[in-house]
Amino acid sequence: QVQLVESGGGSVQPGESLKLSCIASGGISGIFNLCSANWFRQTPGNQRELVGSMSRRGSTSYAPFAQGRFEVSRDSNKNMAWLQLNNLRPEDTAIYYCNADCTEPGLSNYWGQGTQVTVSS
Repeated sequence: QVQLVESGGGSVQPGESLKLSCIASGGISGIFNLCSANWFRQTPGNQRELVGSMSRRGSTSYAPFAQGRFEVSRDSNKNMAWLQLNNLRPEDTAIYYCNADCTEPGLSNYWGQGTQVTVSS
């Protein structure tokens, strides 16, 4: 069973940066070569929204609010993915979730437990 664990959240001031990490376990080597690495976020009372994605082939895409400020990366050998958050704004305050979306037989769609990011002055 694949498990994802995020870390790196915290409280920062506007304009500062954070780097969120996601590590996958469960005995699947190179999972981010088999699955897309996606980051979502959610605030109370709102639906979870996509922040950015890296496909199996390594291409990235971002929500408009993330374009130019956030960056998704991965190291498939280490079963890790990251979300670099730059120039943070108060409206970026949310719980951020790592997701692995897999189409390979025997694999599925997996979520981490989330990590809180708070941006305030």
